[in-house]
Amino acid sequence: MKIPVIIDTDPGVDDAIALFLAFSSDKLDIRAVTTVGGNIPLEKTTKNSIDLVSYFGKSAKISKGASGPLLRELETAEWVHGASGIASVKLPKGNIELYEKNAWDTIYEEAIKFEGKLNIITLGPLTNIAIALMKYPDLKDKIERITLMGGACYIGNTTPAAEFNIYVDAEAADIVFKSGIPLTMVGLDATHKAVVLEEEINEITSSGNRVSSVVKELFQSCLSVCKLYGAEGAIVHDALAVAAVIDPSIISKKEYYVSIETKGELTYGKTVVDIYDVTKNKPNVEVALGVDRERFVQMFKGMMREYA
Repeated sequence: MKIPVIIDTDPGVDDAIALFLAFSSDKLDIRAVTTVGGNIPLEKTTKNSIDLVSYFGKSAKISKGASGPLLRELETAEWVHGASGIASVKLPKGNIELYEKNAWDTIYEEAIKFEGKLNIITLGPLTNIAIALMKYPDLKDKIERITLMGGACYIGNTTPAAEFNIYVDAEAADIVFKSGIPLTMVGLDATHKAVVLEEEINEITSSGNRVSSVVKELFQSCLSVCKLYGAEGAIVHDALAVAAVIDPSIISKKEYYVSIETKGELTYGKTVVDIYDVTKNKPNVEVALGVDRERFVQMFKGMMREYA
């Protein structure tokens, strides 16, 4: 049986690659794509989601969500993703109508329908999920698991302490991490090991099928940014969260108690992982620490065969 999922996203170059991977999988029943302001403003993340899903030749509800964080101004990352959010990629205008319900109502609608079996994959700030939990308190008992790309045990990429998706709306993350919903945090500790080398990108996109040039352009954009920071290849953060739902064994993980820093002057947005059980709190998060990199690369090769 396929896993019913909602993908909450802010495309975003690596979000776009993650969506390519998700929609190629025969393991996932993608019920909806919900959009949020994050890497770029909401109107653009929504347009990119519509254009991408249409380009795949697939169908799913696409619901617009929150334009910005619960309490703060939105901070975006066009310097990474380009003004459009998907670098220099030009996609045909999508033909999917925006779903009449907003993101949090769509999440609840699907959660009710699947009676506790719905999975959510989040690739951006957690604002939509937090709003859904505030509006529908019983939602926490109707979601099987949230797999999120965000956070880290040890490092930050937006500040020395904080990863971007958590930093953009730490208050929303705090609500989600305290919700009691089973969480898998696919953060920088794992994603920084999910490197796709340039020669592997060339191999992945060598088939010359209908999506090869777009996928290659997305990978190359990711590669060029990652090389600025000394990475040996493209670090496709968001795709690893999708991969971890398709095949949970692709990541190594441990259970820890994780809390979100919302008050610190220097540490706002940090995922505080109690590695040594100092607090004696019951673990609330599966934390990804590593990845089977070779299988991750093979998953992209399989993805391309599905778009032949």
